[in-house]
Amino acid sequence: MRKNIVAGNWKMHKTNTETLALLDEILLKKQETKAEIIVAPTFVNLKSAQDKVGGKGITVAAQNMHQAEGGAFTGEIAASMLTDIGVKTVILGHSERRAYFHETDALLANKVDTALKHEMRIIFCFGEELKDRQADNHFNIVEYQLRDGLFHLDKKDWSSIVLAYEPVWAIGTGETATPEQAQEMHAFIRNLVAKVYGNDVADNLTILYGGSVKPENAKEIFSKPDVDGGLIGGASLKADDFLAIANGF
Repeated sequence: MRKNIVAGNWKMHKTNTETLALLDEILLKKQETKAEIIVAPTFVNLKSAQDKVGGKGITVAAQNMHQAEGGAFTGEIAASMLTDIGVKTVILGHSERRAYFHETDALLANKVDTALKHEMRIIFCFGEELKDRQADNHFNIVEYQLRDGLFHLDKKDWSSIVLAYEPVWAIGTGETATPEQAQEMHAFIRNLVAKVYGNDVADNLTILYGGSVKPENAKEIFSKPDVDGGLIGGASLKADDFLAIANGF
């Protein structure tokens, strides 16, 4: 069954003290919502965040993880380190990881396999850049990223996959994606998954939109039939904005 999700990617923001303060505010102001609320603090704050909100209706996710089980990989985090502290959801393939750290679809496929081995849920990010959209190549780019990153999986694995479509050209560029453009791509994605894995997988697949969702546009974006929620950046760093988005269903 498709689930509505609003996930806050806090990126490299918030000290531990600030993380706990923000979580306190979210817990205080949080109302009943149709959406699962996920927060993804930086690695060093995951344990304290998990201790703060565990069992209180907020899920804590990691922003990334390494594909190896362990070893001489200075500065990296293994899946077992996350699950050991109760973090069982991980964001993989974020556009910033792809752009700044040169993560490829092949690498991400390995990370996906490792996360699934540890029974983690994956929020898998993908999306085209402005040059791809301008060249009318956006559907091809998205299809390649999905095929190379995820289409090696067995049908049963898709119960642990959440997709997050990020139109990179609409994030911090001054360009704006319309709700109709979001729906068009989400419908394309769902149809693509249906062709490969069948309607039952596609119909139950949660697809999030990651293109500058704000309190002002959340309700309209989330009203589209194939948009099941959002992966939120800057707006997730303010409790009132983040919760307003979560209440956009």
